[in-house]
Amino acid sequence: MSLSLTQLAGTLATATGPHLYWIASRAAGSAALILSSVSVCIGLLMGGRVLKRRWPDLRVTHEALSLATLAALAVHGLTLIGDPFLHPSLADVSIPFVGAYKTAWTTIGIVAFWAMLALGLSYYARGRIGVQRWRLLHRFTALAWILGIVHSLGEGTDAGQAWFLAMTAIVVLPAMGLLAARWIGAARSRSAAPGPAPARAGSLGPASPPGTLSELSG
Repeated sequence: MSLSLTQLAGTLATATGPHLYWIASRAAGSAALILSSVSVCIGLLMGGRVLKRRWPDLRVTHEALSLATLAALAVHGLTLIGDPFLHPSLADVSIPFVGAYKTAWTTIGIVAFWAMLALGLSYYARGRIGVQRWRLLHRFTALAWILGIVHSLGEGTDAGQAWFLAMTAIVVLPAMGLLAARWIGAARSRSAAPGPAPARAGSLGPASPPGTLSELSG
C-alpha cells in the first residue's frame, strides 16, 4: 500500500512539476475571485440601509477578506515568473501593456490589481484622506472588482470550463445583484429628491447645487 502511494506521489510530481507555477497561479487567481466577490457582497450588505440593523458588525470580516484578496492576487501574478513556458519578467506581470502574452487581458488584470491595492490600503490612511473622501474613493472598488472578473473570463485558462463558469456565477451574481440594487436605489432617490430652490429676486448667489457624486453612488 505504501509503495503504491509512493508511486502515485511520484507520478503526480512528475506530471505537475513543469506546470507547478502555472497551476499555483491559476489556483491563486480563482481564490482571489472568490474572496473578492464575497468581500464585495459583505461590503454592500454593510452599506445597505435595510440590513444595517439586522446584521452583526462585519467590518473585521470584510477587512480580512480584502487583505486575503490582495495576498492571493500577489501570488497569482508573482508565481507566473517561475513558469518555464511563459517565463515572464516582473515588469510583464506588473506594468500594463508590457507583457506579450494576451496583452489586453493581462493589462486589465494588472490595472484591476493596482486599483484594488490602492483602494484597499487607503482604508489605513482614511484619517489623512478624510473619511468622506475615502468613502467616495472606496466606491470605485466595485469597478476594480468588475475589471478582475473581465480579466478572469478573458484570459483565464479555465474560463471556458463549466465548473469555472458555475463557480464564477455562484460568487459573482449575488454581488452583482446587490450592486445593481444599490445603483437603482440611488437613482430612485435622486429622481425623488426635490430640485434646487430657485434664486430669489435680487440674490447675488446661485441656487443650491444639485446632488453630489457621493449621493450619485448611493
